[in-house]
Amino acid sequence: MIVPEFWAEARQHHRDAQRQITVRRFGWSNESESEALEMAQARAAEALARALAGEKIERRERKAAYNGAFGVPIREEILSRHGEEVITRNAYGAHCLNTPRALFADIDFEPSARGKDALLAFGVLAFGCAMVGLQSHRWGLAAGLIFISVFLSSPVASFVRQRVTALRGGASHVARQRITTYLASHPDWHLRLYRTPAGLRLLATHQPFEPQAPEVQRFFAAVGADPVYVRMCLNQRCFRARLTAKPWRAGITGHMRPRPGLWPVDPARRPVRDAWVARYEATAAGFASCQFLESLGSGTVHPALLPVVELHDRESRALQGDLPLA
Repeated sequence: MIVPEFWAEARQHHRDAQRQITVRRFGWSNESESEALEMAQARAAEALARALAGEKIERRERKAAYNGAFGVPIREEILSRHGEEVITRNAYGAHCLNTPRALFADIDFEPSARGKDALLAFGVLAFGCAMVGLQSHRWGLAAGLIFISVFLSSPVASFVRQRVTALRGGASHVARQRITTYLASHPDWHLRLYRTPAGLRLLATHQPFEPQAPEVQRFFAAVGADPVYVRMCLNQRCFRARLTAKPWRAGITGHMRPRPGLWPVDPARRPVRDAWVARYEATAAGFASCQFLESLGSGTVHPALLPVVELHDRESRALQGDLPLA
């Protein structure tokens, strides 16, 4: 699991008569800032060498809430450590549990349209537009409709997915069916099921898992876990679960300052961040991030995972059924 304590960014520049190239790279360490800077300088030098050799590279590594999904460790403030588990503050201010061994998976009831679904929708729309042109001999109209189809394909795909899901009994029913089907063929598995604001959360307790294990990837596919989350698990060698409210769901207006909310923060800007965090913590205390529903499967809880279950349920307030979800 990669959740570094220290961060640094280094810059390498090259200029000659034909071109100039500047690359920036992050470095990280659990030991010291100087070690993080040394790594950043080495990574920047290596990236510059690749660029000079003609390779097309990103000049600057992206800064995103899930940068862990793109090969760079999660750049977040460490709030506390609990054995192998680490709780961090993510880019929009919420607490997140990072664990190398406890298998979590969130299932959204209204996932966005997949690329292949949107592509299929575009194909159907484009074919229909071509038929209009063929029947009316107005090829300019057909071309215009095909152009519009590019923008309509994703909404149409989402609408069709929602209608199909509704015909199958609704998103909750479909999700539970997938879970039940998986457990029927894996009788040794035990899952804790939680309700989240957007769907369901699963926590496997019968054994610890390696995020890269093939059986974990098969489980993610079977229950429909978020693809970005799946990629993050592979790159970071850890699982992840949000423990506190999303600010906008708790009625907090305005993003965490300074933007974009990544760690570390310039010391001169810390008072701004600290003020926002204090307001967030006071408000988030009145919400739960998930609510425990039931246990499914074998009923087995591995001794090594019991502290993780207790930590998750306590910090997420999953057992406080009177709290609203956010």
